[in-house]
Amino acid sequence: MTTELPSTDLALDDIRLGDIEQWMRPDREGIFAKLRAERPVSFHEEPAPPPEMGIPQGPGFWALTRYADVMQVSRDPDTFHSAPTSTIGDMPAEIAEWLGSMINMDAPKHTKLRLIVNRGFTPRQIARIEASVREQATEIVDRMAPLGECDFVAEFAAALPLQIICDMMGIPRSDTQHIFELTNVILGVGDPEYVQSLEQLMEAGMGLFQYGLALAEDRLANPRDDITTALMQAEIEDESGKHRLTSSELGSFFLLLVVAGNETTRTAISHGMKMLTEHPDQRKLWVDDFDAVSPTAVEEIVRWSTPVINFRRTATRDTTVGGQDIKAGEKVVMFYNSANRDERAFDDPFRFDVLRTPNEHFGFGAGGPHFCLGANLARREIRVMFEELLRRLPDIEVTGEPDMLQSSFIHGIKRMPCAWHTVND
Repeated sequence: MTTELPSTDLALDDIRLGDIEQWMRPDREGIFAKLRAERPVSFHEEPAPPPEMGIPQGPGFWALTRYADVMQVSRDPDTFHSAPTSTIGDMPAEIAEWLGSMINMDAPKHTKLRLIVNRGFTPRQIARIEASVREQATEIVDRMAPLGECDFVAEFAAALPLQIICDMMGIPRSDTQHIFELTNVILGVGDPEYVQSLEQLMEAGMGLFQYGLALAEDRLANPRDDITTALMQAEIEDESGKHRLTSSELGSFFLLLVVAGNETTRTAISHGMKMLTEHPDQRKLWVDDFDAVSPTAVEEIVRWSTPVINFRRTATRDTTVGGQDIKAGEKVVMFYNSANRDERAFDDPFRFDVLRTPNEHFGFGAGGPHFCLGANLARREIRVMFEELLRRLPDIEVTGEPDMLQSSFIHGIKRMPCAWHTVND
């Protein structure tokens, strides 16, 4: 039986994707379904930044809601640039570069930087990270099992990816909580619990950047057996000579890694637990044949959660997307959450199906040069965390409504209670 499509009572002309209040409506999925069906490429006003932030209101943006249009833009980096920033709102170029690192760059700079970063992730380093994922997941469940209940986000979903990134970069355990708090601020823009001013956002971003900068300079002077040292030693050679990461570039990449690698995997694991609680039949399918079902279950969790809701591109020339003319300099925003529910691309897209195949979702981006660098690490973290949870705490379930992040950028869950009664050795 096909799942019923969501709907909204909003008129087409009353849909405003730049309005944060509309984002918090319960019929958000219906709003996007309506846009996909009737106005797949639509223009919207940008939200007016708070006066104290001192940033002018932007000129507006084109919203892409269909799978094919998002793919077209993502895979045409010559026509659609990531610079000066991949967020809907503008910010000074120098801030965008250190705050977003490679996300806000285009070729050739992006190409060179990504090649260097790839050299740092050697097979040996990857093997070590994969072993660490299992150790950390086991340690987390060991610590929590006697308690019987907790906030799932803080104790399970956030704990694993944050600890993995800190360990692989060589960050001491004593600094983990500080890093966690700074990442919450950066990705909490729009939610007054986390961000009240531009100054607060800048302090958090600069704090992470400077931490990464100090880490880079320390590893240059005192090499260790960690990813930070490997990244600082990695080099590529082209016609202009040999290139390595500068300390400043490592600082920006560190900021990107701890923010993106922590928040997105945390979000996917949180939504995954919620859906397994709500769909016990799907949970049973996975538990009954965990190894065989894991590849498709993990992809479905990422599709369903779509942790990063959107990224922006800027048109470099006059072009057309989805039948709509776009002028050079205009903003085009790819709404991955809508593309991942597009009825034209997915069979019964509003059904949570751990056996779904094919499942070419855009949870890690829609292809092109900016496809998520950490996709495989995220997949492993999701799989291993659920393997430990479902094996060791077989009746774990969500016991209350999640407290959602107020954001049009991250599909985050801030808090979500869970409980269990049975603990297996």
